[in-house]
Amino acid sequence: MIDGAMERLLAPRTVALCGGAWADAAAAACRAIGYRGEVWRVHPSRPSSAEQCYYRSIEELPGIPDATFIAAPAREAPAITAALARRRAGGFVCFASGFSETGTEEGRRLAGELAGAAGALPYLGPNCYGFINFFDRAALWPDQIVGVPPQRGVALICQSGTIALDLLFNRRSLPIGYVLTVGNQERIAVEDLIEALAQDERVTAFGLYVEGIKDAERFARAIDQARRAGMPLALVKTGRTEAASRTVHSHTGSLAGSDAAFDAFCRQIGIARCDTLATLCETLKVLHAGGPLPGHRLLLMGASGGDTAMAADTARGLQLRFPPLPSQPAGELGTLLTDRVTLSNPFDFHTHIWFDRPRLRSLFSIVQSAGYDAVGLLIDCPPQQEADAASYLAVIEEFEAASKETRARTALVSSLPESLPAQVRVRCLAAGIAPLQGQREALEALDLAAAIGAAWTRGGRVELVKPGPADTPAHAPAGEPRARTLTEYQGKAALAACGVPIPASRLVAPADAADAAADIGFPVVIKVAGPGLEHKSDVGGVVLNVRTPTDADTAAARLSRLSDQLLVEQMVTDAVAEILIGIKTDAQFGQLLVLGAGGVLTELLKDTVILLPPFTAADIERAIGRLAVAKLLGGFRGGPPGDIPALVQTALGCARYARDTRDRLIELDLNPVIVRPAGRGAVAVDALIRLIEEN
Repeated sequence: MIDGAMERLLAPRTVALCGGAWADAAAAACRAIGYRGEVWRVHPSRPSSAEQCYYRSIEELPGIPDATFIAAPAREAPAITAALARRRAGGFVCFASGFSETGTEEGRRLAGELAGAAGALPYLGPNCYGFINFFDRAALWPDQIVGVPPQRGVALICQSGTIALDLLFNRRSLPIGYVLTVGNQERIAVEDLIEALAQDERVTAFGLYVEGIKDAERFARAIDQARRAGMPLALVKTGRTEAASRTVHSHTGSLAGSDAAFDAFCRQIGIARCDTLATLCETLKVLHAGGPLPGHRLLLMGASGGDTAMAADTARGLQLRFPPLPSQPAGELGTLLTDRVTLSNPFDFHTHIWFDRPRLRSLFSIVQSAGYDAVGLLIDCPPQQEADAASYLAVIEEFEAASKETRARTALVSSLPESLPAQVRVRCLAAGIAPLQGQREALEALDLAAAIGAAWTRGGRVELVKPGPADTPAHAPAGEPRARTLTEYQGKAALAACGVPIPASRLVAPADAADAAADIGFPVVIKVAGPGLEHKSDVGGVVLNVRTPTDADTAAARLSRLSDQLLVEQMVTDAVAEILIGIKTDAQFGQLLVLGAGGVLTELLKDTVILLPPFTAADIERAIGRLAVAKLLGGFRGGPPGDIPALVQTALGCARYARDTRDRLIELDLNPVIVRPAGRGAVAVDALIRLIEEN
């Protein structure tokens, strides 16, 4: 159980409902859920009757309410709140709107008055639909309530009342223990509810609909607390198409927008980020039925080649894998099913044993004991009111019986969401089988549950590295922070001190370029090096493959028209791949490490991964392996493999520099880092560093 002030609010023994029609709806919700405590109605002018007593104010109530629903006009809400605080009442739901969500000065003033009047009282809102506690049969909710109180179930937390209703009205048999909305989150935020409900052993998982995170550091701590309690989290967050909020100067900045940062946060800490409410419901059913999956190795089977073939296609783009059956279970299945069945994964076991229940049980026991991370049965049942579903139900019963014996992670998967009967779904959930509706959503759910499992195995660690509050861009004057860009020579020197390998180089006047090239050794690269030349290639400020003193003089003469200083560098000629390494400071999540295809492929492929601290060699190497360009690093089409350990150490050197300059760093971009053949290292051949200007 939750405890303290939050328990008093969410599991109240006495309730006050303030307002007219919306409070009437909340009273109806109390009756619908079977609330057993006292319900007091408060209205300044409604007359009392034999059926219903109305009190004129909070002061007139015969007792102290544990929870109050405020559906009065916004201007009246602070006075009601102050009265609750004087009586030392519990918390409240402020259903009333017209506060900071309006974006007006009046709305902000009312929000401040509400917070001040509340004192230490916890409250949801304002502009909030309220909550339903199915476990304890309590609700402050101004709408219809549907659902059966479960013994154990998921907690849904939403920033939208309409989305909360959508989830409440689902026909997917999702066991719901709590539905909570947070509105403007001016006192109780999403992370507060996660922390409180992580203490409730009846909660199996969290499902969220969010539009933004109020406090990323507290949110991360709350997720960690839920993980330690064995409660995984899945969510839908809007904003995937959000445009960058400020101009960026580097590839790193353009590739690591705020939504990409949130994606990386979810992947690393172990949150299932769903695209749709349907996938959210199916993912929560998998998590409710046994928590995260231990891996992505899935076996799917059905009595139709069409279902199984479509499932394999439907899983494209996911991380799910369908390994072939091991030799021992394959041999047992060959004996059981005869040579009429071709064993594969997914596999069609045909219908010749459809009515043979003992052989069905043996089939399901064999595959469920074959060592997969999950086993799914593809089946769609006919509508029971219009057809005879008995044989389908018999197959499901044998699958369930085998599951009880093997204790494997199992799922039923219907191609269409409507063709899995409610009684089947409920029975499966009681047996620990996830009844998944809709093939694509089902496979996404299994994939996401496995991703959480992988993150939990790695520890699900996120450490936000953010600049000090006085120096963040948010505290700079309007617009972008006052910033300066280090010259490439300055940037590379600073990075080299942190262990980033750079080419041999000289910073010279144009007249001295040929001598510098001879000292370094041909071939060389000659670049303009003056201030304000962040993208030298765009202005023709780079000459590659300079092989003779004459070539050097010619290049220097041309480049001198752009800059009175030139950078002469050793040219790396044995590149296996070009990689981007960057650091961006995100307003919410702090420093992000960006890895991706570099050079001319950066904008073309947009092949990137993002990591949050703590940056470890193992995590960086694993992230590099997720890139499409990793094929080049592995030795593509007979080419030499790249020096991945050197690339990892280069990224760690960038991370050290970023941590040392955390209060001033805006962005860092190494593009490209040339990865040489294994054992020969990696070299950062271009660098862009932007820092907040010191006063």
